[in-house]
Amino acid sequence: MGSGAGWWRDAVVYQIYPRSFADADGDGVGDLAGITERLGYVAGLGAGAIWLTPFQRSPQADHGYDVSDYTDVDPLFGELADFDALVARAHELGLKVVIDIVPNHCSDQHPLFQAALAAGPGSPERARFHFADAPNNWPSVFGGPAWTQVPDGQWYLHLYAPEQPDWNWRDPRTAPFFDDVLRFWFDRGVDGLRIDVAYGLFKAPGLPDLAPDQIPEPMRLRGNTLASDREEVHEVYRRWRVIADSYDPPRTLIGEVNLPPDRASRFVRPGELDQVFAFAFVAAPWDADVWCEVGADLLTHARTTSPVTWVVENHDVVRRPTRYGSAARARAALLTILGLPGAAYLYQGQELGLPEVDVSPEARQDPAWIRSGVSRDGCRVPLPWTADPSGTYGFSPVGAAPPWLPVPDHWGPLSVEAQESDPESTLALTRAALRLRHLLPAADTVDWSVTEDRLLLARRTSGFTLAVAMGDTAVPLPAGEVVLASGPLPGDGTLPPDTAAWLRHA
Repeated sequence: MGSGAGWWRDAVVYQIYPRSFADADGDGVGDLAGITERLGYVAGLGAGAIWLTPFQRSPQADHGYDVSDYTDVDPLFGELADFDALVARAHELGLKVVIDIVPNHCSDQHPLFQAALAAGPGSPERARFHFADAPNNWPSVFGGPAWTQVPDGQWYLHLYAPEQPDWNWRDPRTAPFFDDVLRFWFDRGVDGLRIDVAYGLFKAPGLPDLAPDQIPEPMRLRGNTLASDREEVHEVYRRWRVIADSYDPPRTLIGEVNLPPDRASRFVRPGELDQVFAFAFVAAPWDADVWCEVGADLLTHARTTSPVTWVVENHDVVRRPTRYGSAARARAALLTILGLPGAAYLYQGQELGLPEVDVSPEARQDPAWIRSGVSRDGCRVPLPWTADPSGTYGFSPVGAAPPWLPVPDHWGPLSVEAQESDPESTLALTRAALRLRHLLPAADTVDWSVTEDRLLLARRTSGFTLAVAMGDTAVPLPAGEVVLASGPLPGDGTLPPDTAAWLRHA
């Protein structure tokens, strides 16, 4: 990974979901002190940065994405001194620190929203949000309508949960408010921001109704072009670019932009964001033609904008072993995203091959489950650190409170401790891949193809080939020396199905 400005171009970023990473104080919920204690593990993987999902003060209606104070740490996770210690330890280990910023909406407990409720219709306080005498037909991403009525009869807009009112970015006070938020965290040593719903923020003037064919499915904002991907949002990021570039080294801006590549690439034009997340692989089925098309499309747009961010797991989607139907496919997918030029994002536990957990309905806490029947809790179960189940597999101290989501009885063999001693484990594979990845030129271009027997090939200009057998039968390996494979090879010159290999050739 590069250092200083531009480190993000070829970084491996390890995503940490604070509630579920490590619990130092024994209350059953992960915290900043627990993260700090385990940062050596992340550095030992070979990652170059960590990304923390929200830890700021919040009522936790959406587990931190409902922020009530953007410049403080929620007591559930610690205090600002704990965050400062985390940043210092990360930098000591050579890890960059990226944190979430949530500018599209806040908590209904935020003092400014509480002031808006108290002030009444037509007040300057309400102008900071979207209040109306009658709702339009926009749906919430979490299911149901995107409007909630207040006692005086008006309605307020929330594209997510009712506890998450949307900011009005057309109000002249909103941009300066967030300028101060950015500077607060940059001044504390944060290396970059991951911007939640970066393609949202601005809504069409007048908040008109959506046509029937424009209404997106629940759990999707993309498709509502009246509430996302508005041209005005780019001015926000040009403004933020100036702030980020005023620091030495410049701070990094990474956008969650769940749009097609041709639209997402507009967010990384000169003077705007450094990177945007590429979501196409997250949603892609296990199909060679789809992966070939997606990879080629992403790299085509990246040639003139920003390196691709390769990702197949995060805190909002079903884990890969479950989604793809096998651990072998998940290992092959892991090797695939690490074998491509650009940045790679790993979600905590992906390096362990953790499957989705079927959390019982009575234990689920995701607000999306209540409103739409879609639960994200299964990918958020606390990490297993030790093979011994006492103390919840090392997530919490022995004798601690039960973890906030129940940990499966079979978690032990998947733990860090168990995999540390297994040279064939997914953890060992991840470490090996990250060691080799540093030797590959970040500026490589890629030639994509699919053979008749469903072998996906990504040939890099540096003389390196990624081969993924995505069919039902073993296929001949392409020419070259195999330097790493996601599973055992039979030694007969073939690549078994659901296996990926890295090959080096002259």
